[in-house]
Amino acid sequence: MPSAFQFQCHFVLIFLAALRGETRYLEVRDAGEDEPFLLLSEDLKRELSAGQIYRRSLRCIDMLSIEGQFTFTAEQPQLHCATFFIGDPEELITIDYDFVNIDCQGGDFLKVFDGWILKGEKFPSSLDHPLPTSQRYVDYCESGNIQRSIRSSQNVAMIFFRIHQPGNGFTVTVKKNANLFPCNVISQTPSGRFTMVIPHQHRNCSFSIIYPVVIKISDLILGHLNGLFLKKPSAGCAGVGDFVELLGGTGLDPSKMFPLADLCHSFHGSAQMKIGCDNTVLRMVSSGKHVNRVTFEYYQLDLQELENRKENSIEEFCFPSI
Repeated sequence: MPSAFQFQCHFVLIFLAALRGETRYLEVRDAGEDEPFLLLSEDLKRELSAGQIYRRSLRCIDMLSIEGQFTFTAEQPQLHCATFFIGDPEELITIDYDFVNIDCQGGDFLKVFDGWILKGEKFPSSLDHPLPTSQRYVDYCESGNIQRSIRSSQNVAMIFFRIHQPGNGFTVTVKKNANLFPCNVISQTPSGRFTMVIPHQHRNCSFSIIYPVVIKISDLILGHLNGLFLKKPSAGCAGVGDFVELLGGTGLDPSKMFPLADLCHSFHGSAQMKIGCDNTVLRMVSSGKHVNRVTFEYYQLDLQELENRKENSIEEFCFPSI
């Protein structure tokens, strides 16, 4: 199973388990015909390369990583539905309403959220997103025809909807746009390489990997002059306006994750850490006074590495019950 598709299955299982209150230790199986995700077949790739618009129906719980036109029609009352959209790190998501037939007065709703939200946790966090949380929601029942096109601030977005009447529904078109300076990113894959650049901007940017990983930082430029500091109550990068931190946890929101390490100074070389958490985040804090840049690569920890945690006590935080 391709790694991007593996990620999609992994995340939706977490989502479904969260709704049911089940454990976070989940088994991922190969996709079957009834799986709610899009697997890019060779025929589909040929159709898309020929410029054809991809169209399909949405499920109540769905995830999409491709452009196209998507329609949801309720066959029965659907009260807790969501669709997650994800692009490449250098892409933004645009959602256009083509057709909407819902009963707002009867309790239906259709909302776009700028980012992802799961069990009350948001990505990007409220500390990292340029908009206050209230402005990250666009409610069709409130905006109607005034705002029929919504663009995300990062490579992920989602819609929530509730439809009571069978036969009602909506159609949306999803497009992707280039983002020259990606800030907040959720990785589609458990391995990769990325360079984050913040050019003279006072902002915080997080790169999220929803896997236990080995992360290697090979180049860090912070605009002020080799340091990797394990977090201690009185140590770290306190008072430094520009730094990179590594976070780990089991949820989605970086602001609620455990701080593992700070990098306060520029260096060229290699700093590596194994992080056995469900979610690993590299977060850059920028004062806006400099051009800050970090290059890193990551790959998923295998089962043997996860079991052998004695060499890195940080991993014990992510496995408190083992």
